[in-house]
Amino acid sequence: MTAPLLEVGNLTKYFTLNSDMVSRIAGKTKTLKAVDDISFAIKAGETLGLVGESGCGKSTTGRLITRLIEPTAGTIRLKGEDMLSFDNARMRSVRKDVQLVFQDPYSSLNPRKTIMQILARPLEIHGLADGWRAKRERVLELLNLVGLGVEHIDRYPHEFSGGQRQRIAIARALSVDPELVIGDEPVSALDVSVQAQILNLLRELQEKFSLTYLFIAHDLSVVRHISDRVAVMYVGKIVESGPVEEIFARPQHPYTKALMAAVPEADPDKPAPKLTLHGEIATPIDPPPGCRLCKRCPIATPNCDTDPPPLREVAPNHFVACHNI
Repeated sequence: MTAPLLEVGNLTKYFTLNSDMVSRIAGKTKTLKAVDDISFAIKAGETLGLVGESGCGKSTTGRLITRLIEPTAGTIRLKGEDMLSFDNARMRSVRKDVQLVFQDPYSSLNPRKTIMQILARPLEIHGLADGWRAKRERVLELLNLVGLGVEHIDRYPHEFSGGQRQRIAIARALSVDPELVIGDEPVSALDVSVQAQILNLLRELQEKFSLTYLFIAHDLSVVRHISDRVAVMYVGKIVESGPVEEIFARPQHPYTKALMAAVPEADPDKPAPKLTLHGEIATPIDPPPGCRLCKRCPIATPNCDTDPPPLREVAPNHFVACHNI
């Protein structure tokens, strides 16, 4: 069996909150559990879709894997090596293999730099091109890969549409020949028609360069289109994971079912889905020790409030964190 390209084990990120001066003086603090003991693996050439509502910890997970922020606990292994043990010099070289595409393609590009300067910078940092001519040839090659041309090379980010800017961000990620690309809501800021173009581009690039994707999103239709497997997050926890068709055809966790029911149908004759969850979303600030969904769940039992449910395999490669399934 092929070893995973990326393995995340018991990954945890807590933030300590001091709300005001009185709280700080009194030593009273609160803990925001942004990511709370999650584990998953991604095989080479595979796409894992990480889906959930805003604030569930998806983007924090992506930043932890790239070590833009440091975890509180857990392990991150890339090709079997412990990334958290790397010093700054080693981590700098590893960043070539793990690239991040951000949600907003305007704020992630330097508005004072031309596209030539933006795309040439990673080549300079990692010593991948010698001299101006070699850098220009590589930049033109990257632009061609994402559907842009030589006429765009000396323009600035504000001269492009949102879809074009995201193409440039993707080109920058590809400039260092990465193995893993993490897309943090990479199409959510785009129009639907442009989303389809970018998703198709990502698919084409994956096939051409054997890329591995961690695709973070809240749009289920986008996740279904691009993913091989799906992991569903709720308030810092993974509550269900499995093959994409299995998850969409036979969701098991009450939260996953509610997400599926919330997807609008283009059929006026189809009855509205029955609301299965009630009440407010749990907060990641000092959450209850048991299941985060228990206060809203229609099948909750008394032990749900105190005992955290482990992920159990309910079908081949289909895992659910629920005491009552």
